[in-house]
Amino acid sequence: MAKIAFIGLGNMGGPMAGNLVKKGHEVRGVDLAKANLDAAAKRGVVAAADIAEAAQGADVVITMLPAGKDTISVYAKSGIFEAVAKGTLFIDCSTIDVASARLAHELAAKAGMLSIDSPVSGGVGGAEAATLTLMAGGTKQAFDKARPLLECVGKKVVHCGDAGAGQAAKICNNMILGVSMIAVSEAFVLAEKLGLSHDALFEVASTSSGQCWALTSYCPVPGPVPASPANNGYKPGFASALMVKDLRLAQEAAAASGAITPLGALAAQLFAMHANHGAAGADFSSIIGMIRGK
Repeated sequence: MAKIAFIGLGNMGGPMAGNLVKKGHEVRGVDLAKANLDAAAKRGVVAAADIAEAAQGADVVITMLPAGKDTISVYAKSGIFEAVAKGTLFIDCSTIDVASARLAHELAAKAGMLSIDSPVSGGVGGAEAATLTLMAGGTKQAFDKARPLLECVGKKVVHCGDAGAGQAAKICNNMILGVSMIAVSEAFVLAEKLGLSHDALFEVASTSSGQCWALTSYCPVPGPVPASPANNGYKPGFASALMVKDLRLAQEAAAASGAITPLGALAAQLFAMHANHGAAGADFSSIIGMIRGK
């Protein structure tokens, strides 16, 4: 059993921390929102007054935060390294820019800590069910130490490479997802115009060359995939605002590396338009409404 400090207990962090408790670990958590702390307490997470208190005596520190600046603030300004022993493992499960991820590794190494960046894929449903995919970047030593814990919250754990490689894998994956959801939505809108039923298109595309995760798991129209957000008023799932964030991270990385990603750039623009017109909190599959012209 490990003593774990979990920083960031929102829609993803809360269920992940709860699943660690279910596996027998002792988890102390901290979050700026009292509602998140209260919800986590129902999952067996012990609330701490602040980050340093959560980390005191911890074997592992896990962060799940909104942006790179938040992760860097925790590592550089919270006193967290002084609260733990040398060699403590730091796992950042946030989705942040690659540069910030690498800086976090540098700060941890300078303080004598082990670290990995390990963003997740699978949405709130995956966090609840412990079926996330986790993409890890860092040394093999750090990854080997982290793996048993990551397997408590996910069904697939991949060591992608050195520092920042987990973040690189995440933004590349989500660029594929954003582009493919737009393509799937356009196909259903075209089918509607042509008088083709949703079920007919799904039956064909899901078993032929149009098959993709956006279609078979998050189909943007009600009916063919009962578990998709389209059957629940587009309640996320994975919110449009988060897709915008990830696509922008991909574009920042593309600009920094000189990669040419025209479809990724267009997807970022379209999802930003969608989010800015009142759909930021709706599942990203709701973009089909904008494609319909609504």
